[in-house]
Amino acid sequence: MAKPKIKTAYFCQNCGAQHPKWQGQCVACKEWNTVVEEVVQKEPVKVWAKKESKHKVKALKVAEISLEKEARIQTNNVELDRVLGGGIVPGAIVLLGGEPGIGKSTLMLQLALSLKSCKTLYVSGEESDKQIKMRAERLGEEASDCYILTETATQNIFTHIQSLDPDLVVIDSIQTLHSQAIDSSPGSISQIRETAAELLRFAKETATPVILIGHITKDGNIAGPKILEHMVDVVLQFEGDRNHIYRILRAQKNRFGSTAELGIYEMVNSGLREVHNPSEVLISQKEEALSGTAIAATVEGMRPMLIEIQALVSSAVYGTPQRSATGFDLRRLSMLLAVLEKRCGFRLGAKDVFLNITGGIKVDDPSIDLCVVAAILSSNEDVAISDKICFAGEVGLSGEIRPATRIEQRILEAEKLGFEQIFISRYNKVEIGKFGIKVMAFGKIEEIYQRLFN
Repeated sequence: MAKPKIKTAYFCQNCGAQHPKWQGQCVACKEWNTVVEEVVQKEPVKVWAKKESKHKVKALKVAEISLEKEARIQTNNVELDRVLGGGIVPGAIVLLGGEPGIGKSTLMLQLALSLKSCKTLYVSGEESDKQIKMRAERLGEEASDCYILTETATQNIFTHIQSLDPDLVVIDSIQTLHSQAIDSSPGSISQIRETAAELLRFAKETATPVILIGHITKDGNIAGPKILEHMVDVVLQFEGDRNHIYRILRAQKNRFGSTAELGIYEMVNSGLREVHNPSEVLISQKEEALSGTAIAATVEGMRPMLIEIQALVSSAVYGTPQRSATGFDLRRLSMLLAVLEKRCGFRLGAKDVFLNITGGIKVDDPSIDLCVVAAILSSNEDVAISDKICFAGEVGLSGEIRPATRIEQRILEAEKLGFEQIFISRYNKVEIGKFGIKVMAFGKIEEIYQRLFN
């Protein structure tokens, strides 16, 4: 019997686009020297053997489908459960990405060790079992139901899975696995696609959740083909600056919950500590009032929190004014400066403006515009704003203050943290007198300027 013909194709290692022949430049992402030849089909290899099922699949009407709510696996990690939408769904594939050294492996090892009632298999292709044991001792958690496997071949991994029958599988990382069905190096486009497909079939056929840790490229995207993010059920992004102690877990895709939720962690010597009240840690404690700082009431998902925004306005030394923003969209900062220049008459065109959101986090909530404007004006006038005042409002191009969403949640959070006043838009439909905090409503930026600095 003749052997099946080995088929090859050319893939871009940057974007995953497939080409019929080799070429110097990828037509999809325009990168040079990234197209390589990979084997896409060779002799069939038995990877995951599905057990015979007595139930035959047939087409059903929507009304005939019975909806039974499956019990989610509680991770004993409140922040992770919030981002996942209430826990891990049986049979779900979760992809966790983040920069090197941000704490992905630490977070997943903490998860595997904390699940006392579930049998967990932690597969590592990057560290030895002794290295993982040292990290587990540093985390201070020991679990008898957590098994460590240092293996990269998917065939051997599935052999151990069939013998252990775990309730949860963690793969660290997907770029280190390789399958015998593809004749290419680990981390290539074909290997990532094939190994992810094998794990997907295993998860769906056995209702066993699988968590994949993924590397990212220099552009911040998860390494591998884009289809990897389409195949999985949940895509989590672990963000943060390694120079800061705080880490943020966001959901970029979630088939079982909201993508607007986020979890906040603090990196300590014993691992990652959950931050249940981020408002207290994101607001710096200072002994005296300083100009250029203001507190914003923001909402991330369903969680309200207060953050501190710092601004510095000074005369331009090198002729061309500098504009710099950390944790805030630089284009939106330029828009707000143009509004202050055109609509309100503040001469900021010849001054340097630097903006920073404390804690190393990134916020894209447009309702912090009012706080950004207040911090810039405070630094420009060199007059401090009281630390008992916070802001919530979006600034329009004509200088009007537009209403913020979920304003009642913001007001209640500010009241809980001991703030005395909150500045909001006049167009927010809210009953001002029912709160214990003094709610100040304004319609224009000029009114807030008169209230704060005159």
